[in-house]
Amino acid sequence: SVFKMLQFDEQESTLKSEQVSLILGDNFVISFQEDAGDVFNPVRDRIRNSKGLIRKMGADYLAYSLIDTVVDNYFTILEKLGDKIESLEDELVVNPRTETLQTIHSLKREMIFLRKSVWPLREVVSRLERGGSKLINETTGIYLRDVYDHTIQVIDAIETYRDLLSGMLDIYLSSISNKMNEIMKLLTIVGTIFIPLTFIAGLYGMNFKYMPELGLTWGYPVVLLLMSVIGVIMLFFFRGKKWL
Repeated sequence: SVFKMLQFDEQESTLKSEQVSLILGDNFVISFQEDAGDVFNPVRDRIRNSKGLIRKMGADYLAYSLIDTVVDNYFTILEKLGDKIESLEDELVVNPRTETLQTIHSLKREMIFLRKSVWPLREVVSRLERGGSKLINETTGIYLRDVYDHTIQVIDAIETYRDLLSGMLDIYLSSISNKMNEIMKLLTIVGTIFIPLTFIAGLYGMNFKYMPELGLTWGYPVVLLLMSVIGVIMLFFFRGKKWL
């Protein structure tokens, strides 16, 4: 059997995979892996301490224990990714940033990668628990059925997280769109306020020879006062309409 063993890098907050091969014989199990680090220490400890059934049962039970440990580690990884998604959800509501979008895409890629890693193992366990090998006795087959159910739970959890991330992506895009709309609304209001003010300034900026108001001593302050009053009235109007 060949499957992926995953580990979560705490420092880089990323998934690292390693291919594992198991060869099951009448009285032996041989495992091949790429690197020294793995998730099999709990199984080794049980063998050293003679705890549980691992020394009483056959090689098929040892193979089951190794596969079960890999699947249990998937749950651990999902829990850590779930914590990241939960904190990201809070950040999305309070203050969505460009980094938030990058994190969402990164998590979606990790979910796809995790699903691709779990799916082959699910098929391996399915063949074994259906009696696909004479080396698996009936008792171990029952245990493998439980592992198969766990792989289904892992896949369901992955799909749930993927749907959640897709929803978060929609929320992010909607939030950014709302922010842009608010900015455009503010700019439109400012531009609307300046339309009559620009008209008045342009009117008295015309170079006609006969403009009686230009000769008035109080003409300039009156025009400034008029422009200020128009601006204030329009501000109150927009606030009354709850556009501000």
